[in-house]
Amino acid sequence: MNYILEILQSEDKNVLVLSSENVIHEKRVELDENSDLNQFPLIKQLFFLPFIKSVTLDKHLLIIEKLDFLSWEEVQDDVIEQIENYLNKGGVIYSGNMNAITIYAESTPNPSVMKFVCNKRLVNVSHEFKKIDETEHCNIAKALFLHDFISEVYIDLNFISITIKEDYSWENHTMEIREFILSFIKDGNELIDSKIDKNKSTNKAIEVKNLDEISLKISELIETQIKPAVASDGGNILFQSYDKNTQEVNVILQGACSGCPSSTITLKNGIETMLKNELPGKISNVVAING
Repeated sequence: MNYILEILQSEDKNVLVLSSENVIHEKRVELDENSDLNQFPLIKQLFFLPFIKSVTLDKHLLIIEKLDFLSWEEVQDDVIEQIENYLNKGGVIYSGNMNAITIYAESTPNPSVMKFVCNKRLVNVSHEFKKIDETEHCNIAKALFLHDFISEVYIDLNFISITIKEDYSWENHTMEIREFILSFIKDGNELIDSKIDKNKSTNKAIEVKNLDEISLKISELIETQIKPAVASDGGNILFQSYDKNTQEVNVILQGACSGCPSSTITLKNGIETMLKNELPGKISNVVAING
């Protein structure tokens, strides 16, 4: 495999963006001098250079940020030559296990909810748990509720959104829960009863087939245009019903969206406006029901 690095334009004078036809790293990862570089031998070598501040690997890109005491024009040719020589002599960028399970925590617009993202699929469809009594078929949700500061658990595809009780702060518990989820998965525990997960997916498909024409269109718009954005914030939105007479749409908000201070604004300025534009004359307003 022959690596040839091309310089791409950057708006930041301290950032050198290099592109390769070969994949640099499958998933985006940001590294600095405080990161564990033992599995990134090339990056570890780059940090021996006194002017390197951070390095980001992202698919076909290698993004290098320098300190401000020199210009890239002075050193970039030497840096590129060093990287190309290293790679073309068989050096590796990443020496770890790409199949290793990782969990990272991500804040959401709802200050009470933290989103924990896994690099593996956890479930096939979303599941929401308001109390431990509902977790009979979900081992990880049941285990999470054993922490007395957790009030709700929402699981969807590759992430878990967790709501903390009012008297507690995520500042004191984020790392604890991240490590707990990681250990739970690594230990090979079954997260959720596979039959329950599959049945819910099947039932959802049947429900969609039974919708009238307008309801079906609303459901499709929510699934394709709204849900991905909501999921990125650790939440979920479900179409519940459409009233032909009042032209009112009812939706259910789950995860980080449930009880979020900004959800009303998002609902009116985003979701309702989009549905009215896509279905002119068919939508009066959208009403949210917290899941």
